[in-house]
Amino acid sequence: MKIALVHDYLTQPGGAERVFELLCKHYPDADIFTSIYDPENSIDLEGRLVNTTFLQKIPRAAKYFRLLAPLYFPAFRALDLQAYDLIISSTTSFAKAVRKNPKAKHICFCHNVTRFLWDTKTYLREYADYRYFAPVLEPIFGAMRKVDLKYAQEPDYYIANSSTVAGRIRQNYGKQAVVINYPIGTNNFEFSDTKKDYYLASARLISYKRIDVIVEAFNWLGWPLLIIGNGPEKLRLEAKALSNIKFLGHVTDSERSSLMAQARSVIVAALEDYGLVPIEANASGTPVIAYGAGGVLDTQVPGKTGVFFPKQTPDALQSALLKAQEINWNYQDIRDWAISNFSELAFFNQVDRVIAEVCQNA
Repeated sequence: MKIALVHDYLTQPGGAERVFELLCKHYPDADIFTSIYDPENSIDLEGRLVNTTFLQKIPRAAKYFRLLAPLYFPAFRALDLQAYDLIISSTTSFAKAVRKNPKAKHICFCHNVTRFLWDTKTYLREYADYRYFAPVLEPIFGAMRKVDLKYAQEPDYYIANSSTVAGRIRQNYGKQAVVINYPIGTNNFEFSDTKKDYYLASARLISYKRIDVIVEAFNWLGWPLLIIGNGPEKLRLEAKALSNIKFLGHVTDSERSSLMAQARSVIVAALEDYGLVPIEANASGTPVIAYGAGGVLDTQVPGKTGVFFPKQTPDALQSALLKAQEINWNYQDIRDWAISNFSELAFFNQVDRVIAEVCQNA
C-alpha cells in the first residue's frame, strides 16, 4: 500500500507538528508532503525527502507563512497524489483539501477546524494588523469559509484528538469523527522529582494562547517565570513583563525537556481543544496549572496531575497558583499517569485498527 503523509506547513515545532513527526516515524516508507518546509525551524524528519508546493518558491515564505493563507487551498489542490492508496492528512487548516484517486482513502487527523476562519475574533483578537485591516479581511475570510467547508468534505474519515474537536468538526463541517487522544513521544521527556524555583509556559506567542494573562499574574506575584516560544505577540508581551519574567524564544527539544522536568509547574492559559503541552509536562513529572476548559478536562486529574482555574483572568490564575503551592505533589505518580494513558503505543494501537477497518471497506 502506497501512503502519502500531508501536513499544512512545516515551519515551526508546534504540537500538531510533533504529532505529524510521530506519524512519519510510524510510517517510514510513506512519502511526505507539505506546503512550505523550513528544516531548520521545524520537526526532525531524519533527512527524509519532503515534497512541497509552489509556495516554497516564494521568497521568505517560511517566515511569513501566515500571510499566504488565501494561497494554501490552491497549493494543496495542485499536488499530484493520484498514485497513492492511502492519504493521511494532518491539519488545522488546509491539508484536508488534497485530491486523491477515487479508489484511495483519505484519513484526516484534524487537530482543529480552521480556527482563524471559524473563530476569527478569538484567534486574532489582539493582532494589531487584524484590527486595522478587518474591513478588508472579513469578506476574504467569509469567502475562505465557504471554500474550507467545501474541501472539508474531501476526507473519507476524520480522527479528532478530543471530544471538543470532534464537536467542532461536526458543528462546522457536518462530519463525524472518532476520538483518539494524541500521544507524546515518551522517550523525549526526562523526569525529575527535584524542582527548581521557577514556573514555565511553553506556547506560540499568539493571542489566543493568553500568555498576557500569565504575564500579568506573575507581574503581580513576582515569582520567576520562563516563557518558551516565539510569535507576533512577543514584543508586546516583553514590554509588559517585569524583570522576574524571562522570554527564552526557541529552545532545543533537549533544553525544553529539561526545563519542563525541573519547573514547579507548567502554566497553560489558553482554551485548547486538546493541547500536548499539559501531557508533556506530566510526562516530565511536573504538575499543570491550566484554564479549566477544553482538552485539559480529558487529560488532567485535579489535585493529582494539575490544578484548574475557572476564568482566563490574572486573578483566577493567581488563586490556582497559590492553591497548587499547598498540594504535596507526587511527581512519580504524575509521570506514570501520562505514560500509561498517552503513550505512542496506546495511540498507534487505536490508529492501526481504524486504518485497517477503513482500508478493508475500500
